[in-house]
Amino acid sequence: MKKKLPAWALLLAISIMTAGCGAGATQAGPTGQQEQNGQTVQEGENGTTGGTGTASGAGGQASTDANAAKVRMDDVTALRLIDGKSGWIGGKGWIARTDAGTSGSAGAAWDVQYQGQGTVQQIFALNGQQAWAVMADSGTLLATQDGGKRWESTGTVPKQGQAGFLHFVSFKEGFSGNQYTKDGGQTWSALPVPDHTVGQPYYHDQQNGWAVTQSTEGSFRFLHTTNGGQKWTTVLSRTTEAPLNGVTIRSVERGNAWIELVGDTGMNQTSYSLWHTADSGQSWRAVLANATAGAGPAPGISQQDHQVPKNEGAALGMLYAVNSSTALMGGYCAPCDKPNTIGWTNDGGKTWNNGKQSFDGYGGQQIGMANAKEGWAIFSDSEKAPVMYTTSDGGQHWTQGHVFDKPAPSGS
Repeated sequence: MKKKLPAWALLLAISIMTAGCGAGATQAGPTGQQEQNGQTVQEGENGTTGGTGTASGAGGQASTDANAAKVRMDDVTALRLIDGKSGWIGGKGWIARTDAGTSGSAGAAWDVQYQGQGTVQQIFALNGQQAWAVMADSGTLLATQDGGKRWESTGTVPKQGQAGFLHFVSFKEGFSGNQYTKDGGQTWSALPVPDHTVGQPYYHDQQNGWAVTQSTEGSFRFLHTTNGGQKWTTVLSRTTEAPLNGVTIRSVERGNAWIELVGDTGMNQTSYSLWHTADSGQSWRAVLANATAGAGPAPGISQQDHQVPKNEGAALGMLYAVNSSTALMGGYCAPCDKPNTIGWTNDGGKTWNNGKQSFDGYGGQQIGMANAKEGWAIFSDSEKAPVMYTTSDGGQHWTQGHVFDKPAPSGS
């Protein structure tokens, strides 16, 4: 019998990372602890877990040590692609990287680059050399400038923005929620946010940001700033039958935003909606409206409105926004034998495609894309080994790429 987490436990776990496909999100379902915006500078039963190990050095620094103990990769909590063949993953106390081998298959072998304390909540990369990792409990921020050969502690993500989605626009300048750094994460300052903000706001850069507010019962507002939070302009105001219990925001291009609203949870079901703008909020499209019998209507969408598409699953999974046209959304169904699904849009939300495949895994769900076509998905489980799948056609087809380590038996 597979173990299925109750909705309240899933919601609690995901609230730690929030997100909204980030910036932070509060979600139900096995949403990955890292949720990414796709931004780059041009973002056997037991699988083999990699070549050279690393042992942690002082200050969080990782140094190469061929004799380091083998890491058990039995729960993947963070994923970040460099390109279609290379990327990083993280888990409890470790970070590993894979690069395409002579066979050309993605994820066939992993090099454990870092071992230390804490669980990796998120990995963000500007390119194949410069990347950061956030540790979930402490908020410790690790950074590398040499592709992961050395990971060093560079600071701490501020508590206020700890659950916010971390993204950098250069090696020095980055954002987490409404927190801003210009020295690579050593120090942070707060950018203004509107009153009654739900979840984490999202600053695309130092001037342009997004937030969702709920000041009165039965309504919410989307707000946008173009002057660093000195003035917030309402760009959408809507009534709702469902209160907001979480918000995820992603802004991968200036003037573009994907906003996910989380409603109620009940009977292992969570209702939610997804919205998109490509013109700085002048117009909005309702991309998804997942109303459920156990959790009620989707936020901002009438229960009688059946015109907005619906994602597969009884609860939301991970949101990954690639660009102004393409976004992927995981679905989760606790009572299902294969609980994970992935849907997508390639036209800014005008149409939605529900994938025909479903996947095992009652634990974490990780989705990452190198571009609109190439991506990876990893699904973890408390009893089975996590499995990695790859796509080269934007999610229409997923192929198994690697099986990681089976979790150790309870009590061992």
